[in-house]
Amino acid sequence: QVQVVESGGGLVQAGGSLRLSCVASRTIFRRNIMAWYRQVPGHQREWIASITTGGMTRYSDSLKDRFTISRDNSANTGYLEMNSLKPEDTAVYYCNLRGDLWGQGTQVTVST
Repeated sequence: QVQVVESGGGLVQAGGSLRLSCVASRTIFRRNIMAWYRQVPGHQREWIASITTGGMTRYSDSLKDRFTISRDNSANTGYLEMNSLKPEDTAVYYCNLRGDLWGQGTQVTVST
């Protein structure tokens, strides 16, 4: 069974930064586009950014100035760097691979 595991969430004050990580098996990670999403309870899951195996990136217009997606194929790990965090960024953040593989999510809470 393929596993996708996120980590790095936590509690941070507004204006702070966090870096989330996403680890998956080598064969899955290196062959597939990786994306980050987030979800607030009672709302639809929101796409944040995507990165191809070659490093080409796309971002949600509303988040591109503060969030950066990256990947290290040699480590089978992807990242989401989040800066200038706001209370409205509070959500569960999910990593997605291949379009259909999801991790369990990592909670990010931004306090005022």
